[in-house]
Amino acid sequence: MNLIKQKQGRITKKLFQIVSCMLFLIPSCMFAQTGRVTVKGQVTFNGEPLSGVTVLVQGANMYAMTDDGGNYTITAVDQNSVLVFSFIGYKTVNETVGTRSIINVTMEEDVQELEQTVVVGYGTQRKSDVTGAIASVSEGTLREVPVSNISQAMQGRIAGVMIQQTGTSPGKGSQIRIRGNRSLSADDDPLIIVDGIPFHGTLNDLAPDAIKSIDILKDASSTAIYGSRGANGVILITTFRSVGQTKPQITYNAYYGIGSVAKKYEVFNAAEFVKYREISGYQSSDPWLPQEMQYFETGRSYDWQDELYQSSMVTNHDLNFRAGSDVISGNLGITYYNETSPIPGQEFTRYALRGNLDMKMTKWLKVGLSTQNSFGFRDGEGVDIIALKGLVNFSPMVNPYDEDGNIIAKPLAPREDGYNPLLIKNEKLWTQERQTFMSHNAIYAEVQILPELKYRANLGFFYLHNQYGTYYASGTPFRDGSLSTASLSNTNVHGYTLENLLYYDKTFAGKHKIGATLLYSVEDYYAESSQFTGTDMTADYIQYRNLATANSGVTASGSSTRRVLLSYMGRLNYSFDNKYMATVTFRSDGSSVLAAGNKWHSYPAISLAWNIHRENFMEKFKFLDMLKFRIGYGQTSNQAVSPYATLGSMSQSRYNFGEDYVYGYAPFTIENNELGWEYSDTYNAGLDFSFFKGRLSGTLDVYLQKTTDVIVGQNMPASSGVQGTTMLNLGKTQNKGMEFSLSGAIFRPSNPEGFNWDVDYNISFNRNKLLSLNSGVTQNEAYGWFVGYPINVFYDYKKIGIWQLDEADEAAQYGCRPGQLKLEDYNKDGVISVADRYVTHTFEPDALMGMTHRLRYRNFDFTLVAYAQIGGSLVSTLHQRNSYLNTLAGRLNNLRVDYWTETNPTNAYPKPDYTRLNNSFDTTMGLFDASFVKIQTITLGYTLPKSLLSKFGITDIRVYLTCNNVATLFSPYMDEGGVDPQPTGYGSQGTVSSNTVQNRQLAVGLSTPPVRQFLLGASIKF
Repeated sequence: MNLIKQKQGRITKKLFQIVSCMLFLIPSCMFAQTGRVTVKGQVTFNGEPLSGVTVLVQGANMYAMTDDGGNYTITAVDQNSVLVFSFIGYKTVNETVGTRSIINVTMEEDVQELEQTVVVGYGTQRKSDVTGAIASVSEGTLREVPVSNISQAMQGRIAGVMIQQTGTSPGKGSQIRIRGNRSLSADDDPLIIVDGIPFHGTLNDLAPDAIKSIDILKDASSTAIYGSRGANGVILITTFRSVGQTKPQITYNAYYGIGSVAKKYEVFNAAEFVKYREISGYQSSDPWLPQEMQYFETGRSYDWQDELYQSSMVTNHDLNFRAGSDVISGNLGITYYNETSPIPGQEFTRYALRGNLDMKMTKWLKVGLSTQNSFGFRDGEGVDIIALKGLVNFSPMVNPYDEDGNIIAKPLAPREDGYNPLLIKNEKLWTQERQTFMSHNAIYAEVQILPELKYRANLGFFYLHNQYGTYYASGTPFRDGSLSTASLSNTNVHGYTLENLLYYDKTFAGKHKIGATLLYSVEDYYAESSQFTGTDMTADYIQYRNLATANSGVTASGSSTRRVLLSYMGRLNYSFDNKYMATVTFRSDGSSVLAAGNKWHSYPAISLAWNIHRENFMEKFKFLDMLKFRIGYGQTSNQAVSPYATLGSMSQSRYNFGEDYVYGYAPFTIENNELGWEYSDTYNAGLDFSFFKGRLSGTLDVYLQKTTDVIVGQNMPASSGVQGTTMLNLGKTQNKGMEFSLSGAIFRPSNPEGFNWDVDYNISFNRNKLLSLNSGVTQNEAYGWFVGYPINVFYDYKKIGIWQLDEADEAAQYGCRPGQLKLEDYNKDGVISVADRYVTHTFEPDALMGMTHRLRYRNFDFTLVAYAQIGGSLVSTLHQRNSYLNTLAGRLNNLRVDYWTETNPTNAYPKPDYTRLNNSFDTTMGLFDASFVKIQTITLGYTLPKSLLSKFGITDIRVYLTCNNVATLFSPYMDEGGVDPQPTGYGSQGTVSSNTVQNRQLAVGLSTPPVRQFLLGASIKF
């Protein structure tokens, strides 16, 4: 063994000596030739350096490439030689050397050849070389919508990406689905990559000002490079960096705005409430309160919402510094964001600090780092559910205040014990405070081994801390007189990602281009949490900050989890003559969360592309700039289940024996040694095109995705004694669809100051289906899964109207009378029973659309951003009786709905009836058409003349006025009194449980009403 090592050492030493001699002799020989010089210079565009420009000596096998600073050096050049400067997207420049030793070149765009560089994962590619389905959102597009969460700026901007809000209070996030839902119980969220490293926070942790561009990987041929983490699509976020020679720049962006409620919840006013209550019959059983009788004397009506709502405010300040040289470049930015709500006590504040640094240590070594840090403070995130319930159902005949202007604690006593919702104005009596700290960091080292061979090491480490504290005093709407409670929870998440990458890029014979990427990586993730709850706190001012003072003791719980992912990956890109491209990817992942024997899975992906417009036979089509056909297949897999899901677990119960107690244990979940990967096979075909020198361009994609061995949470029979949910590989799902994006220049001026009008438009269709469940089972009512239907459907009775007077005899056959709900007798047995429930509607929209208009004239610019949903259904838990906001029982105020009377024979809502509080059919009243068109943002901007600014050393100033949440049009839900057709959360959302809405399903519930904002902002560059 030692002899082998010695022999290897001698060979290595000999090779090093030979290579050293060659490197020494080559330049010596070149300089020995007469008439030859060394030429240096910089290549720029619009004053900025261009990297990657090829500098070729015409007629000779000699060339160089510009570095990050746009600099190049080429030696032993004959004085009569011609240097050819070429770069995709720019016009070729020829320069004769002569006696010059420094040749600087300024390049110009070539409209017909200009192509975008796309981030494809572990690198970038020219758009013409991309073979997969990738969509990009540029910096300018993201800045068109000033919001707190970048996902809101992406809404409606990318075909095939459905973004739905999960709340309306400040700081709430969004649900993102790329090409539909795949899994039943596992995670369907896409992977987020920030500057090449997996991001474990939420998009709410990132300041939008830090983001330069976003690229979305949609099909398996492009996501396979990220393995199981990319099973649901990948969002690649690139933050701002300073590259090469960049003069010091300071950028300041700021805006301030005010907002008000765009639409209140529509409820009965006092006169309408009197009529409604009398029709219900409730008045005869419970007379008017003395405080309500004052209405008949004064005629005064009270709008509880007006008593609580206030003007909201939003402000954002971002300061960024950039500078760079050939050796070192950096970027530093700080952001402050604050937003308040129409509801007192609701507020979101974020402080963000970001930076990056790149250093060229030697000609062959480059190192760098980047960091993203944020501190978030979110208050009152759940107060709206408590406060708004009283605002909607409290009697409009009752004054909320006493004669001295003080809030009456129980304004509806003795009939109702509920506390006045206006008490939330006193924030000493309650608190909901969430504090979040996020730090996402990346360090890299890049070694240029050979001109065509490069090694890169990425080390990413992250830390997340989330603390949530609550306190509710006894005399508040949160407790309604019960003992006060306080709670505190803490969650800490940390881990690292280590990646080793080897890149090889080489062009052979001028036409054969090969790029290879090899990866070995490990990702380690650890999370721990603890929760404490105390009852009957000693004093209100303590709130949750000293739970030891709870008079009734403290309960505690905690947990910890760890998961590790080990991966190997190889990718090969091949291009011939810039016409024919192929990408082959192979990835193998090993996951710690799956059972032994099932931890590893390997999967391939392949995609092909043909640049048709480069063929000779296409030369006659002068109007055609670009036409590319793509086709691809790939397999990805999902291991997004909780750690230890394959292990059996026990539950703990306490049993009392007199004054003592003991703990007993029982099986909670069973062991599953067979739990494995969830597989998705995806087929994609696409067409990219551009016409008329870029005036019309777009993309068309069609796809089919089938997922097998779907991970499902299954409850065991009660007789098994196992109470929890066990994860199994059961069933199959399918997604298929089409995506179409189009960008066009309606007006393109002949001079830069002329009128310009550009439009971006996209539409997408996705059809989701559950193909099978386990052992031939066709439906699982408990989880709302039905074979042959989409994953998310509405399973219930079907309301077909209201029984009318001329249908009295038929209604009587079903035990009903005119004015009551008319349901479909699905099985035609003459009885309305649980057997008449079936899948009546789907949550899946028929189509999603987005549109952006950009107009410019001289120094003025105008932008309109809109998006739409066509078809699909929404569930409004507000309109289901479980929320107590639409009981139509007469006891409390009600949403203003079109209810039936003999003089108003509507088919919308039944006749008010004080005996109908427990009508189990009322769930059908919460179903609506989910269609809408939302004009999200309108902005008018003005850029000050540069001739004026140059006197003050200012590069650019733009001021603008923006309106957010401009209008919602063509919404059947809003036509019937809803405030917004977009979801506000999951399931029943904190009210009374609804058995028709699954916890995984988005629904419209009681939440902070939508706000219309008017912003005034400015962007300044020095």
